[in-house]
Amino acid sequence: MSNSERFTAAYDYAAMKHEGQLRKGGEPYITHPAAVAEMLGEQGYDEDYLIAGLFHDLLEDTDASEEDISNLGGEAVLEAVRLLTKREGYVMSEYIAGIKQNPIAFAVKAADRLHNLRSAFVADDAFKRRYISESNEWFLDFSPEIPKAVKALEDSLSAPENGVGHSDEG
Repeated sequence: MSNSERFTAAYDYAAMKHEGQLRKGGEPYITHPAAVAEMLGEQGYDEDYLIAGLFHDLLEDTDASEEDISNLGGEAVLEAVRLLTKREGYVMSEYIAGIKQNPIAFAVKAADRLHNLRSAFVADDAFKRRYISESNEWFLDFSPEIPKAVKALEDSLSAPENGVGHSDEG
């Protein structure tokens, strides 16, 4: 991951905006955008991609402003984050088409989906089924790792009950 002042400021902003939010497994929400940024860094993407990874859920899930995102990340990051934000009444095919036209948004969404697939084992079976279905319909071509992660999540459905995440739908 990047150690620049710009990245650190972006991380601090994302952590502040996601403060108090939790993932399905109970961990602080910031662990997800941080993991997305880390995956992008491991793939050799530059700092704009990493910051977009940190910011990808801000407009959708927090009161972050486009102005703050632009000031901290720049216009390329803001454009990617806008494309990654599901607005009320969005149409999935249009949402995906927009993402596929922007290299930053595409890379971030691939890392986001992959991390979410790898993290979904704590969710209940109904959530897993919906997530598998959506992944199969829209995201298999985003990364060669996604079909493998979908298969692993599918395999977890047939596993014996382990008492994890039965009503954890948030």
